[in-house]
Amino acid sequence: MAATKKRDYYEVLGVARGASAEEVKRAYRKLAVKFHPDKNPDDPHAEDKFKEIGEAYDVLMDADKRAAYDRFGHAAFEQGGGFRGGFHDPFDIFREVFGAAGAGIGGSIFETFFGGMGGRPEDRQRGADLRYDMQITLEEAAFGTEKEIEVRKLDSCDKCNGSGAEPGSRTINCPACGGRGQVVSSRGFFQVSQTCPRCRGVGKIVEKPCRQCDGEGRVEKASRIKLKIPAGIADGSRLRSARNGEVGIRGGPQGDLYVVIHVKEHEIFQRDEDNLYCEVPIPFTTATLGGEVPVPTLEGRANLRVPAATQGGQIFKLRGKGIVHVNGRERGDLLVRVIVEVPARLNAEQRAKLQEFAELCGDDNTPLRKSFFDRAKEFFR
Repeated sequence: MAATKKRDYYEVLGVARGASAEEVKRAYRKLAVKFHPDKNPDDPHAEDKFKEIGEAYDVLMDADKRAAYDRFGHAAFEQGGGFRGGFHDPFDIFREVFGAAGAGIGGSIFETFFGGMGGRPEDRQRGADLRYDMQITLEEAAFGTEKEIEVRKLDSCDKCNGSGAEPGSRTINCPACGGRGQVVSSRGFFQVSQTCPRCRGVGKIVEKPCRQCDGEGRVEKASRIKLKIPAGIADGSRLRSARNGEVGIRGGPQGDLYVVIHVKEHEIFQRDEDNLYCEVPIPFTTATLGGEVPVPTLEGRANLRVPAATQGGQIFKLRGKGIVHVNGRERGDLLVRVIVEVPARLNAEQRAKLQEFAELCGDDNTPLRKSFFDRAKEFFR
């Protein structure tokens, strides 16, 4: 398979070839936030787009790389292209750009867009995201439905209302990190910042931890959650139920619940995107003479007009009898493949009449058979 052609880096970021470094950075910030995978959990292409944006920024913000690219294009970075050194990790680029951008504007941009990948201690205690695999029928996938599921997860402690403290106990700054939620350790010439092991990044501790939850502010419970399944949803789709994941430590924000949809196999229909397929047996007399045959649809019975001289395996289309598109009102079609059925048993009278019919038929009545044997006659010598 041929490799996908890379897009022009200036086109990727939407800037002119003479754009300044500040214009490049401004364009990158806008696109990186838009296509960050954490903001687009249901888009399988978001991460590729995010990486493409990071690669373009990496080149256009480096004077040497940009000069090589302006002269040789993408060939400058291919093996043997003359430019040594690879590309930086796109997530490292994002952290570097937005970590600096957040300073001095009332908090990091990570807080604004991603709910605490950095910044406030309570945001670092966001509860875990959860996954739930749900099986539904083809009919439910086609028309949509509502489901109620039960999930066992860490939820707010009833005794301390999620604070982690015994009633009447005070919350104080963590003495290990001074309330920052981070501790700094020196390793040679480097200083490394890590989550405080005592307060686990919250920056606060309680004098008397709640005995029911051991000071975490959360205990395992069974929760019932209602979900709306949209019409037209496909097998393998992932739905996000915001803030229905686990509760964070001592009042930290809740994570999300991701529901993965699995559509059961149907005994009649097969699905291909928004179209449905089914096979319908018809008598050989109907195939020969033509007529109407009943056909199943997801909404009930429909009648299919079969023309005379219909061949086995022929496909007929019933428009608008498929699946509605998940993001619109258009519907797919139902494709019906007819299977010509010959009688399984014949009595003497039936056999005689069929024999008489066969003698009356010539090659003109079986053009497919005649054509086949004309092409295959050399194999019968």
